[in-house]
Amino acid sequence: MNVTTEVIFKAAALGASYMAVVLAAVGSALGIGAAGQAAIGAWKKCYQQGKSAQFLLLAMVSAPLSQTIYAVIQMMLMNDKIAKTPENMPAYVLIGIFGGLAQMASAYAQGKCAANGCVAFSETEKGFANYLMVLGIVETCAIFALIMAIMAMP
Repeated sequence: MNVTTEVIFKAAALGASYMAVVLAAVGSALGIGAAGQAAIGAWKKCYQQGKSAQFLLLAMVSAPLSQTIYAVIQMMLMNDKIAKTPENMPAYVLIGIFGGLAQMASAYAQGKCAANGCVAFSETEKGFANYLMVLGIVETCAIFALIMAIMAMP
């Protein structure tokens, strides 16, 4: 492999590792946006009814952020391996993109679930642990995606 090809392979692989973070961050932003809108609406209703706003809603709103953290972990591990084996660029590109897409989907789904949890909890003030369990199940998909990305790295 000549120097030019190696540099191109390494750049493509590094770009793909960063793409995992970009995709996960987009999913986190969308998920947090959905949950945040629901929390703000729930707080508004509480204020209109003279009730105090539930601070616990922030736990649900922030849940989709973890997928971006998982993608950063994936990126750091990929970058370490890319430095050692840039010739595996096609595998790294696929792992970066598909790992990022999995994190993005998980973050968005978690945000949508969190949005409904915010509405339900604000209306009933019951079931918070149940809503968190649903978020935990969605979180498990993100953890599995990270583990599979790590296992797939050459």
